[in-house]
Amino acid sequence: MKQTITLLLLCFSIAISAQSKSRIIKIDNFRSKYVNARNVEIWLPPGYDDNNNKEMYPVLYMHDGQNVFDKGSSGFGVAWEADSIANKLITEGRVKPFIIVTAAHGNNLRYMEYFPEQAAKQYFTEDDMVVFKDLAKQMNVKVNWLADEYLQFLVKELKPYIDKNYRTLRNNANTSVCGSSMGGLISMYAICEYPEVFGQAACVSTHWPLLFDNNNMKPSEAVRSYMKDHFPSPKDHRVYFDYGTATLDQYYEPHQKLVDDIMRAKGYTEGRNWVTRKFEGAEHNEQSWQNRMDVILEFLYGK
Repeated sequence: MKQTITLLLLCFSIAISAQSKSRIIKIDNFRSKYVNARNVEIWLPPGYDDNNNKEMYPVLYMHDGQNVFDKGSSGFGVAWEADSIANKLITEGRVKPFIIVTAAHGNNLRYMEYFPEQAAKQYFTEDDMVVFKDLAKQMNVKVNWLADEYLQFLVKELKPYIDKNYRTLRNNANTSVCGSSMGGLISMYAICEYPEVFGQAACVSTHWPLLFDNNNMKPSEAVRSYMKDHFPSPKDHRVYFDYGTATLDQYYEPHQKLVDDIMRAKGYTEGRNWVTRKFEGAEHNEQSWQNRMDVILEFLYGK
């Protein structure tokens, strides 16, 4: 019996070691007619390059690409390390293999690219706009909503390129989107605007206030109004939300609870096609998001 178990473990070890390693492909200045050119990175899971492998893979699209894999390119010296965490989970058999595609943000245009454009145009009052004009002035940018253009870049340019050049499962059940802070907002917006493209969204430390405190709730009320009118069907969509309790995340809980009410009203079932996780003491930074990347990936791709 012991010999049999030892032999099985040896065969398993040989199979893993023979499997090709994961790798990252970098594309500098990926051109777009919708947004500024930006760097794109593609992480291929272990086994993807095996000679006889014909497997097709789900794809996870992540925002703020410079912060996803490499701390050297991260603006804060810490990355999500999504590649190494995904590699570990796949190797341990905790998630099914998948591809990660990242797109860098548009530098000082990030806020406008990730701001839910139709929520602003349809539900913001003139008073709201005064607040955002002041905020944009502080950020040295113009109020120029760019989220629709950014999503067109993802859906009409980047995704077709990935589907053409890599072995991908192309339907919405196998196409996910993920981001943190403003990236959480644009992930929510993506699944609302393109429900036929994105079947899953992970909205991490979502910046619901839109401002940087809770003194003015009108902007977040406008976003919730948009969600009430546009959030997709629970029949073929799954959504992950989370938030911490420290630094900027300390403002998020009352907003998230109202969003949770919308999820219930839309027919989502917590624990099945939707979860909201609270992380006590977690701050609003890449280290915190790295710490719970395994939780996020297991929701999206857990077996």
